[in-house]
Amino acid sequence: MPPKAKEKSKPAAAPAAAVAIEDLFTSLNRHIQRSEFDLAVKVSDQVLSIAPGDEDAIGCKIVALIKNDNIEEALSAIQDFSKKSSVDFSFFNAYCFYRQNRLDEALETLKGQEENFANMLLQSQILFRLGKMGACVDIYQKLQKSKIDSLEINFVAGLVSAGRASEVQGTLDSLRVKPTSSFELAYNVACSLIERNMYKDAEQLLLSSRRIGQETLVEENLADDDIEIELAPIAVQLAYVQQILGRTQEAFETYSGIIKKNLADESSLAVSVSNLIALKGPKDVSDGLRKLDKLIEKGEGPLTFQLARGLDLKLSLKQREAIYVNRLLLLVHSNKLDQARELASALPGMFPESVMPVLLQAAVHVRENKANKAEELLWQFANKYPHKSKVILLARAQVAAAAGHPQIAAESLLKIPDIQHKPATVATLVSLKERAGDIDGADAVLDSAIRWWSDAMTEDNKLDVIMQEAASFKLRHGKKDEAARLYEELVKSHGSMEALVGLIQTAAHTDIEKAESYEKQLKPIPGLKGIDVESLEKTSGAKHTEKGPTAGVAEAYEPKNKEKTKKKRKRKPKYPKGFDPANPGPPPDPERWLPKRERSSYRPKRKDKRAAQIRGSQGAVVKEADNNVNAKSTQAASSKGNSQNASMVHSKHSSKSRKKSRN
Repeated sequence: MPPKAKEKSKPAAAPAAAVAIEDLFTSLNRHIQRSEFDLAVKVSDQVLSIAPGDEDAIGCKIVALIKNDNIEEALSAIQDFSKKSSVDFSFFNAYCFYRQNRLDEALETLKGQEENFANMLLQSQILFRLGKMGACVDIYQKLQKSKIDSLEINFVAGLVSAGRASEVQGTLDSLRVKPTSSFELAYNVACSLIERNMYKDAEQLLLSSRRIGQETLVEENLADDDIEIELAPIAVQLAYVQQILGRTQEAFETYSGIIKKNLADESSLAVSVSNLIALKGPKDVSDGLRKLDKLIEKGEGPLTFQLARGLDLKLSLKQREAIYVNRLLLLVHSNKLDQARELASALPGMFPESVMPVLLQAAVHVRENKANKAEELLWQFANKYPHKSKVILLARAQVAAAAGHPQIAAESLLKIPDIQHKPATVATLVSLKERAGDIDGADAVLDSAIRWWSDAMTEDNKLDVIMQEAASFKLRHGKKDEAARLYEELVKSHGSMEALVGLIQTAAHTDIEKAESYEKQLKPIPGLKGIDVESLEKTSGAKHTEKGPTAGVAEAYEPKNKEKTKKKRKRKPKYPKGFDPANPGPPPDPERWLPKRERSSYRPKRKDKRAAQIRGSQGAVVKEADNNVNAKSTQAASSKGNSQNASMVHSKHSSKSRKKSRN
């Protein structure tokens, strides 16, 4: 019967389908092992055509699409499979958002998910790219006991980016890992040493990292160009260390070589360009702008400017900010103020946590001779963000001082409490107050600094310096009693000879007895006993004389250990090689440097006089009577002409010789 026949055919079809799926999975595995992701996607579709709900095939297709950088197709596949299957694709969805730099959406997708290793690692990467380094490091600390390969590399990178470079060594000790266990870890540890200003140690570790990397990558049979691309970040960081250590020529050559060869990843190339521009400074501004214009392009919408070729995904926040800052500074140096103003207005939205955008906006205002506007902008920012106000207030003080606003500059410095007591700040404040005519305010600054250093328990106490300057200031402005009191305290506490002299000079105006009592503490000067002070006071003044009654006094003031004038040693004359002074030979000609025509032995060449004897037209016959007269006149004329010709030739030669002598 037909129904029975159908029942018999079913068991025969099922093993054939199972065998086909098994073969497809075998080829799928082979394609994945060979990184043939296009073929892997096709085979996955073949499996899903036979078994539409196969979870392994779905997972292989999504992963193959992601590996092949087809993120949009992967997202659409996830949406389709989510409707047909009960499998949770949240991890793949979040990873696709992460690859598209939709970081907030990726983080939101992972919320509420199970805290397994994969989810936690992805979350840490998202937080790292968002710049939330504290939360990123917290996740790595939770994963510290897990056996995840190369976890220490990301852990150290997170610590360095979070500003916790001092914890790197302790973390490596707890993980029982050496810095040179891999070239990536050595590189990250070197970055932590750079953050701690240990540049020499960082340079040595970077050289080790490069050597280990070359050995490792050669063993993996990578081509030379691929090895150079892999090690490009190490070369850039090494050049940066050389730049900091003052070996600018080496750094310049390294940066230039990386840019010319173009054998580096995009992020390393961008950092090389930015660092090279910073190294060159305002020199060759047009070339620097051309290089940076290849990295920065105008965007649409809220992102007015953005980095080209997806560099936003590959550079850290600090690196991106440095590129924009360098471009704006180049625009200011090249007087392209419209473009500089446009970029400066876009930077606060791009880097809201940084103080650099407001400083650059103020710099543009200053370049436009709008110092008042720059001061107002900085003042508003300092009041709005007090925890970031130190750098802003220092910049405002500098702008105000340069613009001739000393009172505003002093006001800005007085708003920074942790530097008020430092001698440099005190001196600057006093100078600004004096320029503004606020003598009482300057006096108050000095009194406040004296009180602070009197209570300070530090080894490097600056009380004596501050008191000395304060006494000098008070004396200069007519406050002699206060100056004398400060000088007296200095003499009693520090025994300063300079303060003792100042005290005597000050007390001589107010308290003569005190001045005389302290005058006795001065050391006597040799030779003063032989001087009659009263007679000196009656004289009109000292006159300069080589010898006289005061010669002995002058000698008394001279130090005993005065060095005697050294006599110059006579040196033997140096003769040319092969010259014997005993047999010098004939003396050289004294006229050897003169031109030949100016020497006494010179005899000029005579011209043929026969040409001057022929006079008149051709064939003319002259009478004998006239002949004698003409002969005499001709002879006189020829002799006169010869003398004139001789003198002209000589002058021409002499003029030619002067030209030669100038050469």
